[in-house]
Amino acid sequence: MLEITCNDRLGKKVRVKCNPDDTIGDLKKLIAAQTGTRYDKIVLKKWYTIFKDNIRLSDYEIHDGMNLELYYQ
Repeated sequence: MLEITCNDRLGKKVRVKCNPDDTIGDLKKLIAAQTGTRYDKIVLKKWYTIFKDNIRLSDYEIHDGMNLELYYQ
């Protein structure tokens, strides 16, 4: 199990538990369930890398305790 922290820098900080074989789309759905926003409006970034929905967390080398940037479209 991984625990990932997503921060939108507007006062909303979300901690999500997921598996390394989950996709970014699955992670967005977990974040959407906690924040109350639609998952297709969520964009996850790390520096200038925009994460795509169909790629697994392990492929992006996202590990336990990592912080991701949360943006809205």
